[in-house]
Parts: sequence; structure tokens; C-alpha cells
Amino acid sequence: MPTSPFIIMSAPNGARRQIKDHPEIPISPDEMAVCAEQILEAGASILHLHVREDDGSHCLDVDRYQNSINAIKNKVGDQLIIQATTEAVGIYDRHQQIEMVKKLKPEAVSIALRELCPTDDELGEFEAFNKWVIKENIFPQYILYNPDDHIRFEEYIKKGVFHHDTPFVLYVMGSYNGPTPDTDALKKLAANNKRPWAACGFSENEKDCINHSTKVGGHIRVGFENNIWREDGSLLENNGEMIKHAATVAMNNNRPIASVDDVRNIFNLRG
Repeated sequence: MPTSPFIIMSAPNGARRQIKDHPEIPISPDEMAVCAEQILEAGASILHLHVREDDGSHCLDVDRYQNSINAIKNKVGDQLIIQATTEAVGIYDRHQQIEMVKKLKPEAVSIALRELCPTDDELGEFEAFNKWVIKENIFPQYILYNPDDHIRFEEYIKKGVFHHDTPFVLYVMGSYNGPTPDTDALKKLAANNKRPWAACGFSENEKDCINHSTKVGGHIRVGFENNIWREDGSLLENNGEMIKHAATVAMNNNRPIASVDDVRNIFNLRG
């Protein structure tokens, strides 16, 4: 049974959900700062950050990112790694996504393989971007949605596309509509992956994802981006509730909860 530190990532808002969906969804910089303190206390070490326009819609605005990052750091300092998302949400193309990262230069960033490198035709540009990310000491995580993504990712590792021997992966196991036909296949691929990986589930699948990741050496991302409900259909109290559940499951499986220093040591991140 794995005994390595268990990384709990928090995705507290995502791109779509609004206050009407859950009163504790953090949208503004101040709300995100309060949430950061809450998730840190519950056991998270990485905050997966989305920012919104004034009307609540998704955006990749650099100034809005910086405002939220500043608010979070003012509240919790460097006790959380702040991971900016590049998610397109059908609004942005890969050039705009890359441009945002180059302007913001975040501490960490999440990158969907199928968005920034949808085919081999974009491979040269994608490889150059990854090289720049590593040079700038930005901590990347690559999001894989299905077995085809996984296969292509492994091929790209062999080609040196990521300029890193052990890039951090996030397997997305399911969708807002529940588990998909790919979920079981991804669970098997993740369990056999010797590199660092995390997973996220949706709704009722979130707890199953926690159990699986804990037992086979992976890590987890939980949060209101993916799930706002308990199994009985009632709303979770806040983003800390599922983090605390994940921490309990991990400790019951002899996985100590990773601190931000553990994460930086695991991935050899500079302070």
C-alpha cells in the first residue's frame, strides 16, 4: 500500500457554477482569499484558480488573475501553490491560452493536452511552449480526458515534448453527466502510471475517485468545480468539507497529507 504524501488539490469555483448554484462559490478576489484560508486549514496544498468577468462568465484576463492571486497571497502567503487554469470553455483558442500564461507567469498552470495540442500538427509550438514553461520555473499539470489523451501523452514524453521526465498529470474521470465509458479505462491507466498523477471526479463519482487515488498511489483534486453535493442530495457546507473527507480517507490508508513544502520537494520546485 502506498505511503507517500497525499496531495489534495482544490478547485473551488471552476468556469461555470454561480452563487445561485451554491452560496459558498468563491468568485471575487476577496471571496477566493477567504476560501483559500478555508481549504488550507482543511488540508489542501494546491489551489486550482479560475477567474470571472463581472457577469460571472469565465475569462482568462491577466489582471483579474493577478488580483485574485494577490488577494490569496495576502491571506495565506506561500502556504498554497496557486495553479492558474488555461481552460478554453469554448471561448479561447490555444494562442490566447498560451499568451495568458506568458503574460501572467503564474507559479503553476493547468494545461489540457487536447486544447493546447489537439493534433500532431501543433506539436512544434506546444513543445516550444513547454520548454518556455520549464525555463520560467512554472509548475505545469497536464489534463487528460480519455485513453487517447493518455496514449498521445506517453508518446510525447518519449519525444521529450515536455522537457521533464515526470510531468504531473490530472485524469478527468467522468463529466457533469456522471461517469463516462472512459472512466474505468482511465482508472486502470492511472493505477499503472509510475509518474505523479492526480484525478478528479464529478458528483457521486468524486468519493470513488478519492478512494481509488488514495489506494493506488495517486493524488486528488476536489472542489465545487466538479461537485457541490453530498450523497444524500444536500449541498456540501463549503469547499473544505470534501477536502476533509479526502484527508480522512488518505490517513486511513496510511497516506500522510502533503503540505505545500512536500509538494515543492516532490516536484523540485524553487521557492
